[in-house]
Amino acid sequence: MSTAKKGNIVKVHYTGMLESGEIIDTSQDEDPLQFTIGKGEVISGLEEAVIGMQEGESKKTKISSEKAYGSHRKEMVATVEKEKFPQHIQPEVGQRLKVVQSNGTATRVTVTEVSGSKVTLDANHPLAGKNLIFNITLLEVV
Repeated sequence: MSTAKKGNIVKVHYTGMLESGEIIDTSQDEDPLQFTIGKGEVISGLEEAVIGMQEGESKKTKISSEKAYGSHRKEMVATVEKEKFPQHIQPEVGQRLKVVQSNGTATRVTVTEVSGSKVTLDANHPLAGKNLIFNITLLEVV
C-alpha cells in the first residue's frame, strides 16, 4: 500500500463543507479528483492533508482560510455608482459579474449590496475568509 508524498500524483474522493456543515463541493458522484501533490493544482490545505495518507485511508480535516482561499481582503471590495453599469445589467445581491479593468484584465466580482445609486462589489473569492472541513478518501497513488 502506497503512502502519499510530495510529487506523487494522487486520486481522491472528497466532500468540502463550510463549518456550518453546508456542502460546497464534492466528487462523490463524479470521477475522483486527480492532482500532483506540491504543484498547487488544489488548495494548499488539501495537498497538506493528503500527505502521509495511505491508499484506502479516509479522514476528516479542518482547513484554515489561509490554506484554502485566503483571508477576506477589504481592499478588494469597492462601491461604485449604479450608472456605471451597462443598461442591460440590473445588479442584484449575490450576482456574479465579470468586470474588465482599464488594463484589460478581467476579474470576477460578487454584488454584495445594492443601495440607492450605489453598488458594492467584492473581488474576493466567495470562500475567502472561511475555514473549510474536508472529508477525504485517498483512492490511489498513481
